Amino acid sequence: MLSNIDNFYFQKEEPLQSCLLALKEIILSQDKEITAAWKYGMPFFCYKGKMFCYLWVHKKTQQPYMGIVEGKHFDHPGLIIEKRSRMKIMLFNAEKQLPVKTIRLLVKRAIDLYKAGVIKI
Repeated sequence: MLSNIDNFYFQKEEPLQSCLLALKEIILSQDKEITAAWKYGMPFFCYKGKMFCYLWVHKKTQQPYMGIVEGKHFDHPGLIIEKRSRMKIMLFNAEKQLPVKTIRLLVKRAIDLYKAGVIKI
């Protein structure tokens, strides 16, 4: 039987599934302290046990996105806040190549908030 996390990815159709799985791998490969977790009915990624980002599919556009939990702490032209007060998201086109450098930069910046003590672990 598949876990909730695996089920989330494998119930998606292509190219959405491949895009989300690639995002997962990019995030997890960034730091050995990053772990995958199932929280609030969605796949989250934790740094030393603290949630810092997640993956989801935008309800209106059906585009996959990466949400940065503490996104309010930094700006990047690819991040949007919509109606959130704390989190920012980056939308992706599942049919195009992922901006790997940008994703790695955003994950690093999110983790750096915890490493610098801006966000308590």
